[in-house]
Amino acid sequence: MEPAPPSTYQDLAGIVDYPLVKPDLTNIQVVEGLELAKRYRVACVSVRPCDVDLAVRTLAGSPVRPGSVVGFPHGSQNTATKLYEARDLLRRGAREIDMTIAISALVSREFQHVQTELVQMAEICRQEGAVLKVILENAYLTDELKIVACRCCARAGVDFVKTSTGFAPSGYSIEDVQLMRKHLPEEIGVKAAGGLRTLDQVLEVHAAGAARIGTASAAAILDAWKARLAEAPSQNA
Repeated sequence: MEPAPPSTYQDLAGIVDYPLVKPDLTNIQVVEGLELAKRYRVACVSVRPCDVDLAVRTLAGSPVRPGSVVGFPHGSQNTATKLYEARDLLRRGAREIDMTIAISALVSREFQHVQTELVQMAEICRQEGAVLKVILENAYLTDELKIVACRCCARAGVDFVKTSTGFAPSGYSIEDVQLMRKHLPEEIGVKAAGGLRTLDQVLEVHAAGAARIGTASAAAILDAWKARLAEAPSQNA
């Protein structure tokens, strides 16, 4: 079943995740990004682990959820390290976790390792009422491994499966979104990220089955969405 197209401002803003994870961001730039997210009423801001306390304070009282990353960007930390990182972030107030799958284990076909790690991470997030998004980093995977990863995520009961970190040689593709949507149960969402810069790209991946969008171009995209809604008086933002 294709998702209904967005018809209001919040329909689109409410599926946007705004990343603030570049290594060279200053504290001032992080705060500016957090304030931008509040103005645009996006779903979540994903910050570096060192910025979680700042994000929780800045976003307090707003509907924007503070999030952070685990095993980022390559998924190469051992399981114990990832679990500790997740527990620490949740204790500090993160409400959404974007975790990079164990890429090296996946491409080495150590599927039981991948499955066990995902089950443990999903359980930690469920206990805290937090959202878990698992990043596959599709640039490094064959279609077969993408499907295996989706099945592991489905067995673990994660909330979203994500295409990319934005730090690999390539990001999202429509074909990947469609493949992931096909091989995930309906209750698990697909998140597209990595290279989404225009409104039309966002609408295209949403129509292909993406329920969340990760983009650093949130302001430009949502400004364009406001303008498009203004051209259609019958639609109420």
